Amino acid sequence: VGEAAIASEFLHYGEEPMLVPSHTVFFSGCTFACVFCQNHDISQHQAGMHISPESLAGVIRRRQGLNVNWVGGDPTPNLPYILRVLCLLDTDVPQIWNSNLYCSREAMHLLHGVMDLYLTDFKYGNDECARRLSHVDRYWEVVTRNHEMAAMQGRVLIRHLVMPNHVDCCSLPVLDWIAEHMPEALVNVMDQYRPEYRAHQHPDIDRCVTDREYRRVVEHARSLTLRSVDDRP
Repeated sequence: VGEAAIASEFLHYGEEPMLVPSHTVFFSGCTFACVFCQNHDISQHQAGMHISPESLAGVIRRRQGLNVNWVGGDPTPNLPYILRVLCLLDTDVPQIWNSNLYCSREAMHLLHGVMDLYLTDFKYGNDECARRLSHVDRYWEVVTRNHEMAAMQGRVLIRHLVMPNHVDCCSLPVLDWIAEHMPEALVNVMDQYRPEYRAHQHPDIDRCVTDREYRRVVEHARSLTLRSVDDRP
């Protein structure tokens, strides 16, 4: 395995409280092409530093973060590189796979026994929205399958970003599925959506989420008694 395009790496204090300080490694590239991506400068372009696995292993040892957080874009295209880095580490620091989980069964099998926490981004409640806004096929089949595999392999913290006009088609179905299939997973319902990149080309997502939309999703999560990382009233 050679080098990977790393956009940045640093001790991150903006993750969920129980995860910080998290040594976060941001890779360029992604398995999605989201029209609203807030990190499109790195997710849609192969820009960044090229660091050998040996060098990055040394950086991880020196940082001494609470964990190592592999993210992007999405880390999946760099899985062989990441596994090489981990082979070179002589430390038992917890590993986090921070991903949309849109990957093959084979990728999930390679992660088994390697990752301690799956920090997932469960975006859509149907294939049509995923195809139109992220340009991916078979989203629901692939991502639900991989979430179930992740639950068998380690701990799971599921992030769901509430999007404008997508409460009924995406947010509620996602939460319903989690309640039925992964009731022990931690869930973070997020309201940080902003219309960036090419969102202005899609009228349904060309605005921020309203407080009413967000509260509706939060109340639905509570009605399902999902385990939330957010205890705000």
